[in-house]
Amino acid sequence: DISKALGVKPSTVVEMMRKLHEQGLVIYEKYGGVTLTSRGKVMAETVKRRHDTFKRFLEIILVPDDVAARDAHILEHQLDPKTILQFTRFVEFITQAAETDRPKFIKRWIEEFREYCERRSGL
Repeated sequence: DISKALGVKPSTVVEMMRKLHEQGLVIYEKYGGVTLTSRGKVMAETVKRRHDTFKRFLEIILVPDDVAARDAHILEHQLDPKTILQFTRFVEFITQAAETDRPKFIKRWIEEFREYCERRSGL
């Protein structure tokens, strides 16, 4: 049940489903199921990619997993598309470099950043 999962009243979920239906993002029938439309699927995939990108970025900079997941959710909805693009490029660059081009450099960079953070936390 969506309302229980989100911790909101069923009437709130019904209202949101109606709005999403009006926007062409879901097929909603009262007392029936909810299905994403093609447009809704594209939007959901976009938001998921953004979330994954921000979560990965936050993990790279050593943010704890639980905080990274929560903060990624905030970032995915709040930033300008140009900023999101640069975050995406940065994460892709680091990931690709770590896997192919310069794994030793990236590994060393991340390790030095970790050590820097540890030194700073002792202040």
